[in-house]
Amino acid sequence: MQNISKSFKVAKRQTGFRQAAKALFYREHTIVDALKDISFSINPGEIVGYIGPNGAGKSTTIKIMSGILVPETGNCSIMGFTPWKDRVQYVQNIGVVFGQRSQLWWDVPVLDSFELLKDIYKVPQQEYQTTLDLLIETLELQNMIHTPVRQLSLGQRMRCEIAASLLHNPKILFLDEPTIGLDAASKIAVRQFIKTINKEKGVTVILTTHDMNDIEALADRVILIGKGSLLYDGQLEELRKQFGAQKTITADFRKYASPIRIPHATVLSQSPERVVLCIDTEQANTSEIITQLSNQLELIDVTIESQPIEEIILQLYKEYQI
Repeated sequence: MQNISKSFKVAKRQTGFRQAAKALFYREHTIVDALKDISFSINPGEIVGYIGPNGAGKSTTIKIMSGILVPETGNCSIMGFTPWKDRVQYVQNIGVVFGQRSQLWWDVPVLDSFELLKDIYKVPQQEYQTTLDLLIETLELQNMIHTPVRQLSLGQRMRCEIAASLLHNPKILFLDEPTIGLDAASKIAVRQFIKTINKEKGVTVILTTHDMNDIEALADRVILIGKGSLLYDGQLEELRKQFGAQKTITADFRKYASPIRIPHATVLSQSPERVVLCIDTEQANTSEIITQLSNQLELIDVTIESQPIEEIILQLYKEYQI
């Protein structure tokens, strides 16, 4: 994508009967800049986390990249196609899952929707059957493919949506909130499946989500967008080094009543048999802190935890004031 911009005209109206009557003849509008001069490139086979707060422009970007929306300015070339110009040829190479929208037919069994999608994409029967068998096994769809979509739970439907987007073996997969509504077991299954198709089939994955555990489990690279502007594009590990220098040490020990003081460590909580410390790894070495603890206490157990990815992303949001 190069210098992509997109804005929307949004109707503006005050509450009350008089304002409603006025709106029949004259309606005020405001212009919302969804994307402002966005540029980035993604290499084949990458899994990229595309993150940002609500209203940042993530879904607008995905819709432009999938050919649903046309930008006002800029260029976008994906596999030699311009998504909104070469839509018929282009969509045969991509799969799209929108967490809030369905591509399955509501009143018919899931398998009937799969069969219809096979015909739409003109997938050969043998290739379709092989892919379908793989999807049913890995996403555990055996007990739901003969059930009408309207009778499925949200988590079951999302697994079927992911399967539907992959029936034609796309080279690129756009996932917009793919794990919304999934229980813990289903989330793990979906994440593992995404890793598998990326590794074995080389499918490029662009993932937008508010579940930072999805990002941590799947993506090596993150792109941050806020208020329509690109704010960060880099490796997740670099993000951890920049914003995730803090670690939490929990130490269990035999009863000890005196206050515990360790240089370069902040005591978050302390009881006669446990202390929780926060350290900045740029100022103190973890092993040195543990050594100092063992010199003062008779340790039973020590747990070290890195700063949760959600807190790191929150710090990033605060730094960019979004």
